[in-house]
Amino acid sequence: MKEKINVFDYSKTILESLRKGVLLTTKVRDKTNTMTISWGALGIEWAKPMMIVYVREHRFTHKQLEANPEFTISIPLGDFDRKILGIAGTKSGRDVDKIKELGVTLESPEVTSVPGIKELPLTLECRVVYKQEQDPQSIKPEYNEFFYPQDIDSSHHDRNKDYHTAYYGEIVDAYIIK
Repeated sequence: MKEKINVFDYSKTILESLRKGVLLTTKVRDKTNTMTISWGALGIEWAKPMMIVYVREHRFTHKQLEANPEFTISIPLGDFDRKILGIAGTKSGRDVDKIKELGVTLESPEVTSVPGIKELPLTLECRVVYKQEQDPQSIKPEYNEFFYPQDIDSSHHDRNKDYHTAYYGEIVDAYIIK
């Protein structure tokens, strides 16, 4: 069962949870993947509610979003197993079936093709309406140096060297999984 909500009635919960980590889930054909994110924005653009997420170019999730521009955001309410966020944030969907490894319960979506995750029940179904790659020249120099160091060992290319794509997801449904 799902309880429909007004996303802005939960904006404080969403943003406070985002700082600690929420799940961004994608699905392409039969491959559902989730990753922990802690960067994002909740707002209004084009008179629509938006969840903007930032995904690094090398991430498997980036590939998934390019193939199917829909995603869900799953937000904890109350107690939950914090290991879910730890595993989802450190392993790659390229190498492992994170859904199976996490042991989470997928909940059928209402509007998009991407399921929610019952264990983090506040769910936003989003459809990408715009995307923008970051322009390194437009980032404040100290942020660029800290978040995108180019002088790191090339064997760690997957860590902090590549930039993000901003995906503007129109929130097409919002609910709490009961």
